[in-house]
Amino acid sequence: MKGGFSAPGDYIYFKSQVPLHKIPIGSKQWRYYDFGPKVVPPLICLPGLAGTADVYYKQIMSLSMKGYRVISVDIPRVWNHQEWIQAFEKFLDAIDVHHVHIYGTSLGGFLAQLFAQHRPRRVRSLVLSNTYLDTSSFAAAMPWAPFVGWTPSFLLKRHVLTGIRDGPHEPFIADSVDFVVSQVESLSKDDLASRLTLTADVALVGPILIPDSSITIMDTSDYCAIPQPLKDQVSEKYPGARRAYLKSGGDFPFLSRPDEVNLHLQLHLRRVGVEARPELVRGIPKDGDGGTSSEQDDGNKDADDDTPKDDKPDTGEPSAESGPPLLPETGDSHNPDNQLLSNAKSSGTICEIPKHLVLHSFTANDVSSVASKVFIHLMFEYFVLNVIRLYLGQCTLSVCNVGKLRAYIS
Repeated sequence: MKGGFSAPGDYIYFKSQVPLHKIPIGSKQWRYYDFGPKVVPPLICLPGLAGTADVYYKQIMSLSMKGYRVISVDIPRVWNHQEWIQAFEKFLDAIDVHHVHIYGTSLGGFLAQLFAQHRPRRVRSLVLSNTYLDTSSFAAAMPWAPFVGWTPSFLLKRHVLTGIRDGPHEPFIADSVDFVVSQVESLSKDDLASRLTLTADVALVGPILIPDSSITIMDTSDYCAIPQPLKDQVSEKYPGARRAYLKSGGDFPFLSRPDEVNLHLQLHLRRVGVEARPELVRGIPKDGDGGTSSEQDDGNKDADDDTPKDDKPDTGEPSAESGPPLLPETGDSHNPDNQLLSNAKSSGTICEIPKHLVLHSFTANDVSSVASKVFIHLMFEYFVLNVIRLYLGQCTLSVCNVGKLRAYIS
């Protein structure tokens, strides 16, 4: 990634509206977003090796507004697959979620399959994207895996970033790569070491009790860090799964092709019986609170605050995704003209106010005043012009009289 990274505007808005939860469960620190009506069975998003909970912000924003609940999590620091299964189950217990639908990409898709294999009663469906069944090829490519815990952080980041195809990219793919690279830079050495250990730990996904009809395979057709033979093994294992191929999107279609990915996720959730609750989607009250009940407990704290939050799961009444924030009331809040300008300023489009609206407001409120001023101005001009005409006439008469006087004297 060349130059400095500038966060997208929609991501900045997302961070300002959706709080980041950080809760300790045992010895593990979980970092996650949870947004949408709590009465809806959640879609849990698991990132890949280079991802964080933030990479699914476009899915959280879109699906929660449609009445779905989306939970995006960071993979915690676990050092083997059995530890992952136990830690993820404890996390679901802590947030009071019993049955889930999982969307996993790359490493996240592999971990989702392992959890579905060992805890089949808790997983209702899977969406697998650019993932694999077997880690033996990754283990063979990392003979130094036993020493990953002693490897410097910059070498771990370099190893992770070498798996991302370098440019040139189409603009939307280049933006997704830049965003993910910025997330990799935010990961600590232990986070990277843990994920690389999970990738290199030899394991094979066994039989899964979930029917193929409850599985969707969503792969990109252009290129991906996961070799095509490994992706083909996933398709062969679930022959009855629904296929949702994307013509392009690279390694991170959830960022580069969010509209297509969100559509496939929505179709998958409908197909497996998840009923959206759009009637529970509401706007943010004027005091700034909104979102899920647990988000209201966070108050107006900055989502980027690094101070750990003791976010306890809240099983209170359901609530939903928030809409655009309402402007605070001011002394002129009841003036339609001031509201029009304030709304335009808040959206950054003050220059795009329709001219007919401004003209209508002007003529309705100030027509009498303007008419008076115009009349006075015209009368003043008429008076001045008449005075000038009379003055010039007197000057002409004076010149004529002077001429006659000179003729008489001579």
